[in-house]
Amino acid sequence: MNKKDYYEVLGVSKNASDEEIKRAFRRLAKQYHPDINKEPGAEEKFKEIGEAYAVLSDPQKRSQYDQFGHAAFDANAQNGFSGFDASDIDLSEILRAAFGESFGGFGGFADFFGGGSNSSHVKKGRDTLLRVDLTFLEAAFGIDKEFSLTLNETCNECHGKGGFDEEICSTCNGRGTVITEQRSIFGIIQSQSTCPKCHGKGKSYKKSCSKCMGTGQMKVKKTINIHIPEGVDSGYQLRISGKGEAGINGGPNGDIYIECVVKPSNFYERDGQDLFIEVPITFTQAALGCKIEIPTIYGNVIMEIKPGTQNNAKYKLKGKGLKVPNSLRKGDMYVIINVITPSKLSKEQKKLFEQLAQTDLENENIFKEFKKNLK
Repeated sequence: MNKKDYYEVLGVSKNASDEEIKRAFRRLAKQYHPDINKEPGAEEKFKEIGEAYAVLSDPQKRSQYDQFGHAAFDANAQNGFSGFDASDIDLSEILRAAFGESFGGFGGFADFFGGGSNSSHVKKGRDTLLRVDLTFLEAAFGIDKEFSLTLNETCNECHGKGGFDEEICSTCNGRGTVITEQRSIFGIIQSQSTCPKCHGKGKSYKKSCSKCMGTGQMKVKKTINIHIPEGVDSGYQLRISGKGEAGINGGPNGDIYIECVVKPSNFYERDGQDLFIEVPITFTQAALGCKIEIPTIYGNVIMEIKPGTQNNAKYKLKGKGLKVPNSLRKGDMYVIINVITPSKLSKEQKKLFEQLAQTDLENENIFKEFKKNLK
């Protein structure tokens, strides 16, 4: 059977640097390693990329391959070379060279990349995220909330051990891992994996805990109370330290995070801690000025509109915005003026406007200036 081009196997060009070849091998090794990929053909693919990397990562072998192709390693070829036997390849050494000395062979592959676990390690419990829906006013003024949730807690019967009458695991002799040997076209390959009997703890128990079914943890329904501070917005998170799921092998509990989701107001627009409100006034109120009542979240206030106020004019009410959470500072409130032009006029109103139009208003001078600028 014809072999595929080694460069094609690794997905690199013939001009690829040593670092590019190593990166390609690392990526493919993670994808097709038998400890990770259980699909049919994954192991053969893994062996293929291992053979390709064994050749292309060696300057002398790569030079021979570039000149003669696969024939360079054919023991029967008449090219002057001694040949290259795939069974001479030590995949563990290749993987260690590509990934570092912390790599431990087939069984160590999953642990190295987070796919496996050693149950004897102390681990922090998982964090828990809860989302709480708040109305605009609940977020503005803060509120106390009660939550019910189910978490894994350390079993109070076996104290997290999972059983009673502890003894050294007879399968792994307390190491937590077992080593097996496998013969392949690359020779004998050692695999290290988590002990199937003690699940990596290195110890077992004569009697399993019936309350937690040997897991060391049990699900418990809990109720927690939390105060949502004033002025929070969507995405704001509160952390309850050490109240999450139980740790493993005596590790600390995880944390609980409360994430706020705030419903927008139908009345105000929000920008951070500042609030915006649009207030309609009449044409005459804008021209003559007036005092109007403005609703704020703290109650109504009287605001003076200056004579000659234009449409979209903005007034600032200092400190009438939302409070900054866990602070004494407050945002501001901005009033946007919407001058309403009357769409229907009575005869008397129309007559008054016609009389007004005969006077020398500022608008006439503005229009003259406008036409002058067009020239």
